[in-house]
Amino acid sequence: MPRTTRGRSPLAAAIAALAAVLLMGAAPAEPPASDRVSGVATDAVPAPARDALPLITELTATHCPELPPVWVVAQVQAESGWDAALTSSREGGPAGLYQFSAQNWEAAGGRAWASDPPGHDDDVLSAEAHLRVAVPWVCANLRAVTAHLEATEKPTTPLDAMLVCHIAGCGRVTGSETGVPQAGEAGCGERCAQVVARYVAAVHANLERFSAPEPAPQEQAAPAAPAPWTGGATGCRPPDPTGDGCLTGATRHGLQAAAATFGSWSDGPVIRSAGCWDEHAWNPRSDHSRGRACDLFATEPGTFADGTDLEAGWRVADWFRSNAEPLRVKYLIWQGRYWAPDVEDQGDGWGKRYSGGGVYDVRDATGGHFDHVHISFQE
Repeated sequence: MPRTTRGRSPLAAAIAALAAVLLMGAAPAEPPASDRVSGVATDAVPAPARDALPLITELTATHCPELPPVWVVAQVQAESGWDAALTSSREGGPAGLYQFSAQNWEAAGGRAWASDPPGHDDDVLSAEAHLRVAVPWVCANLRAVTAHLEATEKPTTPLDAMLVCHIAGCGRVTGSETGVPQAGEAGCGERCAQVVARYVAAVHANLERFSAPEPAPQEQAAPAAPAPWTGGATGCRPPDPTGDGCLTGATRHGLQAAAATFGSWSDGPVIRSAGCWDEHAWNPRSDHSRGRACDLFATEPGTFADGTDLEAGWRVADWFRSNAEPLRVKYLIWQGRYWAPDVEDQGDGWGKRYSGGGVYDVRDATGGHFDHVHISFQE
């Protein structure tokens, strides 16, 4: 349940302003079908939560995409156990799904209670009306503490700080070293710190119960085999689609086949950019100046590929290796390794170690071919 403090801090004012914007925002979208509720194990949540999931998803998707629906479900479970009619006998005490006090309910934009404790006709005890007020308020807290955490580089996650803000006040986020108060910080004594810790732990336990399992990754289908090059030796003729110069027929065919397989050689999902013909004055033996080579970049030039870019580069290299015969591939260089049809893999590596031929610095991202796959063609 939200806590109140005397006066209004700049953070509290920011939260109120954000809540007003969220409450006065665009008209709500049509509630999504239950099968679109992402991240929630619908068979594990209480029935009232399941009934509210379309509304929760509407509110978060429309007004607060950074707030996952499962966090709403888990936090409300910790607050009220999804009992929309839960009230306190204490004057102005907590009520409803998020257990808002009378003061905070009105601060969030809710209609004042007709009685204290509120009666069944009061919006605070209506699940739909309560969520339409509470979710934007919670989102405003989330955005305010996110900005604070980014500015101060505190280690707490924004969603955990949102929980602290709700149970103990946002001053406990701003006034503590990490964003989660320890005893003695931000006016939070031993009992206060214990309550905060238990609350955060309870919500996380609910997240484990209510989160849908991650879908199993789908195996990526192997790229289709390309049409073979049957045009023989053609000599270097324009155009080179990657720049000025000329290409042999086999090189142009290989470039076009890669683009068709991987979705373009320029700003594509796998190949970021490409360069084929180049004078390469520093290396007179280069296949680039003969129009018989292309460099296909999996990342920004001069950058060591990693993560998905590294995986993309390997997809390209392995595809050319698997189709070396129909594409008339002479050799490949990638990740400091050299492969040709007559080169066996050495040790656990792919092909053999690339030496640079006395021309290239193999420690460099480009010289060692860590940013691009080099393909030379036989003709």
